[in-house]
Amino acid sequence: MKKIYTLFSALCLAAAAPGTLSAQNNFKLVEESVSNPDNTPAPVYPVPSERQLKWNETEFYAFFHYGMNTYTNEEWGSGMERETVFAPTQKPDPKQWLEVAQKAGMRGGIAVVKHHDGFCLWPTKTTEHCTRNSSGYGKNVDIPKEFAEAARALKMKYGFYISPWDMSSPYWGKKDSNGNYTDEYAKLVFLPQCAELAKYGDDQFEMWFDGATGGEHAGGYGSYTSSQKRTIDNAQTYYDIPNLRDSIHNLLPNVIMWGVGGEARWIGNEEGYSGQTCWSMGDAESGNEDAWQWAAGESDAKSTKGWFWDSRKNNEAKSAERLFQMYLETVGRNATFLLNLPPNKAGVIDQSLVTIMEDLGNKLKTRLGTDLAKNATITANTTREAMGKGNYDAKNMTDGDKNTYWAAPDGQNTAEITLEWSTPQTLRYVSLMEYIKLGQRVKKFKIETSEDGVTYTKRATQQTMTTVGYKRIIPLNGSTVSSYSGSGIKAKYLRITIEDAKACPLLHTVEVF
Repeated sequence: MKKIYTLFSALCLAAAAPGTLSAQNNFKLVEESVSNPDNTPAPVYPVPSERQLKWNETEFYAFFHYGMNTYTNEEWGSGMERETVFAPTQKPDPKQWLEVAQKAGMRGGIAVVKHHDGFCLWPTKTTEHCTRNSSGYGKNVDIPKEFAEAARALKMKYGFYISPWDMSSPYWGKKDSNGNYTDEYAKLVFLPQCAELAKYGDDQFEMWFDGATGGEHAGGYGSYTSSQKRTIDNAQTYYDIPNLRDSIHNLLPNVIMWGVGGEARWIGNEEGYSGQTCWSMGDAESGNEDAWQWAAGESDAKSTKGWFWDSRKNNEAKSAERLFQMYLETVGRNATFLLNLPPNKAGVIDQSLVTIMEDLGNKLKTRLGTDLAKNATITANTTREAMGKGNYDAKNMTDGDKNTYWAAPDGQNTAEITLEWSTPQTLRYVSLMEYIKLGQRVKKFKIETSEDGVTYTKRATQQTMTTVGYKRIIPLNGSTVSSYSGSGIKAKYLRITIEDAKACPLLHTVEVF
């Protein structure tokens, strides 16, 4: 509330309280509501939508590349494979896929249900190139149905990958007699397929669209031959993307449409890292702090040599230690981490990969599972004034509530936050999270430790400590490669100094491991 003085007339005062009037009696303290009664910080635009926030909170989730290519041992099919080639040696088990992901510390998964070859892993009405025409365990398999049901049972988020490019369809890339592309593929195949997938549940968190638009791999189906290579020159128009966005968002209010929705971006590589400077706006690994649209980064990466399981080769799975490094360099650098786990010909995650995922999950729990900040006294050298229902105290950073946050006053773009323990602790990681509902702000910070609260030593000097965003994890020894090696850092005090920000900084969580 803003307090203001209002002059009342002597007549009114006399009527209310007869008696001798004085100059002091001519003023009365009253309270008037103002537009910002809680002293809430002004947003720094752009800011994320509610569905973008929910998507970001998924953090770490699985990609499951499974389909016709699993049975041809190819990364890219031709679209000319017989439907009976899809022949699982037992009933595929999407629940097992998600259970393995959950053991690895993931919060959801995205199932590839149609790759570029066009084969659909459900009995779709849009094409004969689907499981309806497979045989044995593959006949009428409905991967989207079982995947969605399993995700709900495990309380995990889920979504589907559907390739816009379709090498099996005679409509894809088709031109009329004047040499113009027809709209038959979008109307008869692609948009109806997306609508079918939407019906598997309105709680989907991501629908994933690859950017491939034809080229040297394009074969054909029906009247086409493998020598007829087709391309399109404008995916936005050809796939009727504006209509697709509106239609799917109406059906799936919380879904992020990756690749076509303008809501999230590819981080720029498939190697499992983002830039140490990483804005949630712009493009590529580092983003752009001046970009006008919110588009946080997603890093998709392989746990094995290829995207699909290849039974002919050594799949060369990455070690749990390497995957933990990738986690620090994605989730720990303001990006989400989409890690591929390819099911084998039996339709399950191979035991060799299961073992690695269990190891990764144990490492995440051991190394980032016990938050020492909860037992510390946390203070800040500057704090925004609490007004109305607003509370911006430093304690909000360690209360475990993402909806409460510490804030600096307006015009204050620097701050010091100090954690103190009653006894020395062994420290290895610091995790910071901005209150991004009101925009990304921090541009530069540093971390120091002390044994006596007087002499401080700067830590992680090899790390570029610029942006924070949704989450930033700093290994105090400065290395993501050997972040857990050594004896750790003994300290009784830890100080985080925000040296520059776009506006008054806001942090909702500080964790120390």
